[in-house]
Amino acid sequence: MSMIRAGFLDEATRTELTALVRDGKAESRITRRANALLLLDDGWSCQKTAEALYMDDDTIRYWHELYQEKGLKWLGEFGYKGRACEMTGEQQAALAKWVSETLPRTTAVVGEWIEKTYGISYTRSAIIKLLKRMGMEYRKPKAVPRKLDLAKQATFIRAYNDLLNNLADDEAVMFADAVHPTHEARPAGCWAPKGTKVAIAQTSGRDRLNIHGGIDLETGKTKMLEVLTVNAESTIALLMAIMIMYPAKRLIHVFLDNAKYHHAEMVQEWLARPECRIRLHFIPTYCPHLDPIERLWGLMHKNVTHNRCYARFNDFCNAVLGFLRDEVPKNWRVYCDSVTDNFRVINPADFRVLKA
Repeated sequence: MSMIRAGFLDEATRTELTALVRDGKAESRITRRANALLLLDDGWSCQKTAEALYMDDDTIRYWHELYQEKGLKWLGEFGYKGRACEMTGEQQAALAKWVSETLPRTTAVVGEWIEKTYGISYTRSAIIKLLKRMGMEYRKPKAVPRKLDLAKQATFIRAYNDLLNNLADDEAVMFADAVHPTHEARPAGCWAPKGTKVAIAQTSGRDRLNIHGGIDLETGKTKMLEVLTVNAESTIALLMAIMIMYPAKRLIHVFLDNAKYHHAEMVQEWLARPECRIRLHFIPTYCPHLDPIERLWGLMHKNVTHNRCYARFNDFCNAVLGFLRDEVPKNWRVYCDSVTDNFRVINPADFRVLKA
């Protein structure tokens, strides 16, 4: 394979390509081609150019061959195709097989494969339409714990439903957990006028709020304690506060995860007191989907920290605690569909688990 020698572009062509690269309105895939040719002309190797553009060197080498064959006409005609599909049925079948096997993350990767394999160029919108015609859709992987026990999930769901179906009037059910939001803004996507650059002021993110809390899914009532450290002592403090919430309840069922402090000897001794009205139930390990309060934490971030900056840590704490203590119970009809106990068994075999 011959080495690409520097200086293969004439002055006029180089000037035109340089202007194209600097044109902020030009399509990105066109400017990447132009940039690759300029770097090669500067004496960069295909491998070094590919690394700089986050591509593979075979594509860079192929682009150079196309330029040698067609000149700037090849660059300028990028992506502009007629209505008829340029790919044959056999080629589309091969593309579908490749996509199914590799699960490419971007349309750019798909376009590069089509171009390198068949010498056909498509715009991003054309690739999207092509993939949809082939029955493909853009999917975001669902995070699935590695150590899921199907039997334990089913047993827990069955026991939980039995508890609710036989719950007496003088009993209550709560889910409890801890959360540690940090004082920082969380950028999230939003709609904005075309061409508008959107930013959000950021704080240090070093200060952290420790919350040990619980929620009643039937009423939306919450009990949120701000604590210095989440441990056995804060667990007992939370359980005491929950008992005070329900002075008339004979028995309060509290569902927790398997954090060590929830199983601490100190907690067990407190629960063993004759006057204790709390009964703990533990959610199976590696099963956050069976803990509705996890969804409450996500709801809190969506409403309080996403695209919002609080200059002072105290303001941040007031916003978080205000949402959890006041906003959620007050507007539970609005939020109840987002924090539910519609549990189901998650089986990793139902998913195509991506490999590293």
